Amino acid sequence: MVLFNLLVIVLIFAFLFYLERKGVSFGKRILFALVIGIIIGAVYQGSYGIDSPVVKGTLSWLNIVGTGYIRMLMLIVIPLVLVSITSSILQIKDMKTFRTTGILIIGILLFTTVIAASVGAASALGYHLSAVGMPAGDSEIIAGQNIETKLDTFQKKSVQEQLIEIIPTNVFYAFTGQHSADTLSVVFIAILIGISILKIRQYKPETAEFLEKVILASQDIIMEIVDLILRITPYGILSLIVKFIATSDISSILKLVSFVAASYTAIIVMFVIHLLLLALVRYNPLHYINEAFPVLSFAFMSRTSAGTLPLTVSALESKMGVSKGIANLAASFGISIGQNGCAGVYPAMLAVMIAPTVGIDPFTLPFLLKLVFVTALGSLGIAGVGGGATFAALVVLSTMGLPVGLVGLLIAVEPLIDMGRTALNVSDAMVTAVITEKLTTKV
Repeated sequence: MVLFNLLVIVLIFAFLFYLERKGVSFGKRILFALVIGIIIGAVYQGSYGIDSPVVKGTLSWLNIVGTGYIRMLMLIVIPLVLVSITSSILQIKDMKTFRTTGILIIGILLFTTVIAASVGAASALGYHLSAVGMPAGDSEIIAGQNIETKLDTFQKKSVQEQLIEIIPTNVFYAFTGQHSADTLSVVFIAILIGISILKIRQYKPETAEFLEKVILASQDIIMEIVDLILRITPYGILSLIVKFIATSDISSILKLVSFVAASYTAIIVMFVIHLLLLALVRYNPLHYINEAFPVLSFAFMSRTSAGTLPLTVSALESKMGVSKGIANLAASFGISIGQNGCAGVYPAMLAVMIAPTVGIDPFTLPFLLKLVFVTALGSLGIAGVGGGATFAALVVLSTMGLPVGLVGLLIAVEPLIDMGRTALNVSDAMVTAVITEKLTTKV
């Protein structure tokens, strides 16, 4: 029966490949993999039982795809963070601009991300989300082989000590990702590199131009790898959801439904907060809703912040009275910095949900403060490509010393919430642009 089950899976994989060759959209293939995975997992559990040798034998082979997919996601985190943050800083034309408008825009984006992370954590706590009892994956999809050591370190060290550890003493060791603060260390390194190149522009423009080409070329390579990983997402989702459904009880499965509800609750709350922030700078929220609705609708349906960029800039300039420079800077930064949905709400919810599985109480103030801080800084490295929320979650969870296996599992329900998250990301960029315009005009 194991061979028969594997043959069926291979045929489904082949059909997914056929759909891709025929140009079927990524979202539809993800949805197909999700539905088929649920059906197969339910059949396995109903026909054989959770502890059946047939199920275990089948899943042991299927884990090669699911676990391999998670490991590839983890593989790309560090280089993605490095090139995304550095290239984002290089979009700034000079240091003077960076010190004024650029810093203000980045500050607002990070400020709203702090709020989004707080809202996400509160929503997860309010819905009593917990990963306890849910299969979190095998040891190979845990963030490192020493999670117990990381947990002890997290509990024993003060917040001040953990902040100091963000500054690495060895660049190459930071790139290995062996320490719980290494991801933030890479963020720190990327910021240093970006600012240094901006300063070099002022007295050695030829050198700065060469360095920028190196960074952009590296980004092209990383984005190609990201694209390759995302292309196998349907196969990874199918494998992960089959294992989840086949080995979980009904109460665990219902936790995914609660996660979707909690996600949209947080997203709606953040939209309301955006409107309140606009009201604080005396910008009519109703006017914003009217002018932003077409852009947000496109973002919702397309699920791409980067693809919405031209519409975002156009609406800011022609409909909302934002100057060209601020509109372009805020919209461009908003693609990879402070994404409220993908890099704020989502990682914070996952962290709160997963923390109890390693004995951390998510209701404690030190945990929540560190989570909000880590989420805000981690949002600096999230590129505006498909799967950005997954990478944001990996960054935050690995930095917090939490297991990352559940990230792959929850990818299965991402199509249900990614539309709302993307619209929230775009709204954040637009609100930031309007607020920056208002504040700089007053000055």
